[in-house]
Amino acid sequence: MTMYATVDSPLGELLLVGEEDAGAGGGIALASLSLPGQKGAAVVRDGWVHAPDAFVGIAAQLREYFAGRLTRFDIVYADGAGTEFQRRVWAALDTVPYGETVSYGWIAERAGASGAGVRAVGTAIGRNPLLVVRPCHRVIGADGSLRGYAGGLERKERLLRLEGALVVR
Repeated sequence: MTMYATVDSPLGELLLVGEEDAGAGGGIALASLSLPGQKGAAVVRDGWVHAPDAFVGIAAQLREYFAGRLTRFDIVYADGAGTEFQRRVWAALDTVPYGETVSYGWIAERAGASGAGVRAVGTAIGRNPLLVVRPCHRVIGADGSLRGYAGGLERKERLLRLEGALVVR
């Protein structure tokens, strides 16, 4: 069963979408976290159940993150999203520490797609369904410049500022 809730944040109202997950102790596995106006954002569909109580733990972690008191999320992600390549890229994103930035080339190398694969990595990052919690905002250009972000560059900059992210690897 697909459930959803909205959560207020400094970036605007976030849409959380999840699936019941027996492996999460009957809890919820997060399938999507979307920002208002985001390119490719999830849209509530018929049959989805509005279930704010199912997302209480995730909402609490997001509040702590935006308050600067949480540096690592402990959230179960739903299985099945993305291609095998996208999942490798997203797994590499999950290793980027709070407060640091990396280049698209760094992610490409860890996903096994160095060289010409950097462009494909950028596309895979752009299709990340879990903005904020899967830290695609921590990926910047090799020259230190901010590059695309599905939620908009202003929000990417705001997240990086919140984290004090100034280091490029």
